[in-house]
Amino acid sequence: MFEVDERRYKLTQRGEEALPEAREFLARGKVWIKGNTRSTGGLLRLSHETPNGWNFYQQQRPLTQIWDGESEMIKEAFSAWVQSEGRLEHENFQQIRPYVLVYRDSPSGWICIEVGQESFYTSWWGWENARSSIGRPLGNFPGGPEFEAMLDFPFREVQANGGVRLDEVVTQMPRNTAGGELIPLAYKRLLMASRFPDGSFALISAVDRSRHVTISGLDQDVMVGMPEDAIVGF
Repeated sequence: MFEVDERRYKLTQRGEEALPEAREFLARGKVWIKGNTRSTGGLLRLSHETPNGWNFYQQQRPLTQIWDGESEMIKEAFSAWVQSEGRLEHENFQQIRPYVLVYRDSPSGWICIEVGQESFYTSWWGWENARSSIGRPLGNFPGGPEFEAMLDFPFREVQANGGVRLDEVVTQMPRNTAGGELIPLAYKRLLMASRFPDGSFALISAVDRSRHVTISGLDQDVMVGMPEDAIVGF
């Protein structure tokens, strides 16, 4: 797994091949050890609740929900991913690109390298604040390390299997990056494995507002107070 090169350890080819799975295992372990994970219908459900009232719920959803008509943008993003053969710069992906976020893995964790001007993230935070997230690790996003821990596992899973994953997330976030009142937020997120022109891994995230909450144990009341303008105009 390791070899010594100029008094430094480095991964062998076998170690490099095992690295994505090891990272996925560690990401799952960080959440599992806190007792915040369970399986519902064979799909993973994560939860995190804090004494100050902030909570985060994330549940994997079947891919058939892509076609239920709730989000035309997510449906088109999936179609574009298929037609572009998972290549970020492919001409068939460019129409949907303003609506997505793109991440790259790094020694510091997942780095956001692109924020679409028409994305849900931009709709929530505003274009100026959204652009400020470019180049930041997930742990420096609004929500902090707890938010990063919840996102890391599904990101690693998609990196390892090279496929797609659909999740629903219910939480609360301020709309000002400097803080402020926590506002209800519910969205569907499609993660897609992609490739940069040099063949390295890129992670694409397409997010849109939930119209109906489908996370087990939650009802539609969790969406009360979510701003009407928090939506992707597609």
